[in-house]
Amino acid sequence: MPDILSLFALGFLIGLTGALAPGPTLVSTISLSFSKGWTTGPKVVFGHALIELVLFLLIVLGVSSLPEQYSRGIFLLGGVALIIFGALAIMESRRELSAQPDRSVISSPFLAGVITSITNPYFWIWWLTIASTLILSTLAWGIIPAFAFLIGHWTADLSWYTLVAACIHKGRLVLTGRWYHGVIFLCGIFLIGFGIYYISNGISNTPQ
Repeated sequence: MPDILSLFALGFLIGLTGALAPGPTLVSTISLSFSKGWTTGPKVVFGHALIELVLFLLIVLGVSSLPEQYSRGIFLLGGVALIIFGALAIMESRRELSAQPDRSVISSPFLAGVITSITNPYFWIWWLTIASTLILSTLAWGIIPAFAFLIGHWTADLSWYTLVAACIHKGRLVLTGRWYHGVIFLCGIFLIGFGIYYISNGISNTPQ
């Protein structure tokens, strides 16, 4: 059994790959940060995390009745999804994201975190494949390790979105430059490698 810190670190790394990638939640954070300051980041994350907590609890409650052969299928599906998301991250690593003043019809950062999460199809794909796979694997060691993974995931979101909001409010754009694109590229490689690991794990545990 991995220690709690290792699972927290895994959750942080996986969460960071999603937090760094351009998407509606990040765009809303940038947009609202001009007028609402650095607290926009944490507030958006709290709304985002609320939806994730509900999904986490649903997965935990459903896993107890999940037949073993289906759990192996989830490992395979999750591995494929990790590879796809990794490839998308590598393609996104060349994309510039510009900061624009607040033009959103959503004035509440918390509500923006909720709405941009539930209306983002990639969010649901991620949770139905990658997240369910990772939570399923950590649940093998108990609810506390699984929750440690989730806390790590939230910490990555909170750290990055707070940094973005603070920099945007101070007039400094942190979403450009080689370092940012390099980090996204490395995150893509990490996801692909992790996806290969989960696919091999699912295949090796498939009954003959």
